[in-house]
Amino acid sequence: MQLDTTTKSLPVYEALASKVRLSIIQQLSVRAMNVRELAEAVGLSSAIMTMHIKKLEKSKIIRTEMVPGKAGTQKLCMLDVEQINILFPPKTENPIKYHETVLSVGHYTDFEVEPTCGIATPEHIIGEFDEPRFFLDSDRVNAKILWFSKGFIEYKIPNFLMKNEMPKTLEISMELSSEAPFTNNNWPSDITFHLNQIELGTWTSPGDYGDSPGKFTPNWWPNVVNQYGLLKFLRITEEGTFMNGVKLSSMTITDVDIRSKQWVFRISVPEHAKNVGGVTIFGSNFGNYNQDILFRLFHSTDQI
Repeated sequence: MQLDTTTKSLPVYEALASKVRLSIIQQLSVRAMNVRELAEAVGLSSAIMTMHIKKLEKSKIIRTEMVPGKAGTQKLCMLDVEQINILFPPKTENPIKYHETVLSVGHYTDFEVEPTCGIATPEHIIGEFDEPRFFLDSDRVNAKILWFSKGFIEYKIPNFLMKNEMPKTLEISMELSSEAPFTNNNWPSDITFHLNQIELGTWTSPGDYGDSPGKFTPNWWPNVVNQYGLLKFLRITEEGTFMNGVKLSSMTITDVDIRSKQWVFRISVPEHAKNVGGVTIFGSNFGNYNQDILFRLFHSTDQI
């Protein structure tokens, strides 16, 4: 979930501004619970707990489902957020603007993948599972999800930076998970990122998530395979390269030939990695975030 400092993010801030609701989040991080169980765990009545649940549900921090219980139906509560990022506005005395490029998952320019692997559009699987040749199918440009156990996928991105614009940060956001046979929420994978042949660092994905359907995953999608991932923000700055605020390497924006007319971005799972657990890339119409691979180059402008 990404927040900002506008009023549209206020319901989330209000939902978190409560010791009781923070305690509820802690309880649901362990397992899904019904209202009565939560009330007993926190030490409140079910009526008061229902009010807190509505607040968290409105903010989309949790979601609820009506499921069969011992005495009829019950409301089951589950955590629906892995992490929250807050985007602050740039300082007004030195305004930061950005160039944005949205790249579809299927618009790769090179690849080398090994099974388990596959590729699909929002309407259908392209070819067959576990057959790398279908990554060359002409329909791949419409793909919105792909996965492989090891190897790499590579994209070329145009660079619209002007001569009088000073690059500050390149932010690349995408929804990712590991790639396990079927699914496995505990399936670590070391995913490495390169830009213009420079290794930026490695992030370890915790698992290949299939415990619940992705919010935007099509209804026809098999429920025994990957359903959603984690929204990750890879930021190359003047201080180094970071993944969701955690430093991956000392590679800075000046180290990656940021002014080249096009960038080459690679996502890989090397065969020599400690955790060779594959990667799944979710685009729009799949997963929990309904976005493709998003590039934002933040810059300041020299006053001429």
